[in-house]
Amino acid sequence: EVQLVESGGGLVQAGGSLRLSCAASGFTFDDYAIGWFRQAPGKEREGVSCIRNSDGRTNYADSVKGRFTISNDKAKNTVYLQINNLQPEDTAVYYCAADFGPNNWYSCSPPMDYWGQGTQVTVSL
Repeated sequence: EVQLVESGGGLVQAGGSLRLSCAASGFTFDDYAIGWFRQAPGKEREGVSCIRNSDGRTNYADSVKGRFTISNDKAKNTVYLQINNLQPEDTAVYYCAADFGPNNWYSCSPPMDYWGQGTQVTVSL
């Protein structure tokens, strides 16, 4: 059974940091790209960052470059999203998703093969 389990969300003040984790199981980690997406109330889901697990290549949305860092730990089959200098506009449910194949790490967009349940990030002033 494929599972993607996010953790690490919470309530943080503006300027703070969080590290989100996405623990993957049930598939061959290296065969997939894993991405982080977010959805704020009343807005469409947007791709934030993706990583190709086989070689670590990454891509970021322009809106988060310089503040967000995606990485993986192959020994733990886990992908992380380090978020620094959080701003109120970062408030959203953050989802991780996995997609089979070598290409979607770059476009970092749906459709994805598997989705996690999401973790809430709330940034207060």
